[in-house]
Amino acid sequence: MELSKYSSKLLEEAVEVFAGLPGIGRKTALRLVLFLLRQDKEVIGRFGETLLRLRDEIRYCSVCNNISDKEVCDICASPHRDHSTVCVVEGPQDVMAIENTGQYHGVYHVLGGLISPVDGVGPDDLVVSPLEERVKKGEVKEIILALSPTMEGDTTNFYLFRRFRDSGLKITTLARGVAVGGELEYADEVTLGRSIANRTPFEETFRF
Repeated sequence: MELSKYSSKLLEEAVEVFAGLPGIGRKTALRLVLFLLRQDKEVIGRFGETLLRLRDEIRYCSVCNNISDKEVCDICASPHRDHSTVCVVEGPQDVMAIENTGQYHGVYHVLGGLISPVDGVGPDDLVVSPLEERVKKGEVKEIILALSPTMEGDTTNFYLFRRFRDSGLKITTLARGVAVGGELEYADEVTLGRSIANRTPFEETFRF
């Protein structure tokens, strides 16, 4: 039987929990746990309480499906945004990345994922219905497909294009300034901003 290299079972369990987070290896997890152990009980208590509140109280905007504290997020509720232009993204992290560019002033729709048969994610697993409702109301003139330039992103782009191409909308996609195969959230702000500003009609990216 292999002996644990940790002096405490609780310590080992905490490291296992942190190591389960994306991008966190066991060494980093150990450093984080040891850092927390050095903090006051009040700090640890606030940390734990915040995580519980995040899990129990977080909401998703009823309009765009982005993370929000309210029924309708601040972006969707803002009269200063262009509500006729909807930027479709995979997740909340992409909204944050695009907002950081300062180059986009429309609104968003968050799909909550990308089509990936390998991972068992199909079209029915995406949040598309709220976007269709907005389109049916006639308030949308352009849909920007701002998904990562990966196989999954391109597959999802094509699915959405086919779903909305007969609606009379202008459907565009990001200019290929973002590296092919890269994740949108990791693109630098200048490149991402230019990709939005120089977006192109989606049908020009494929030949049917």
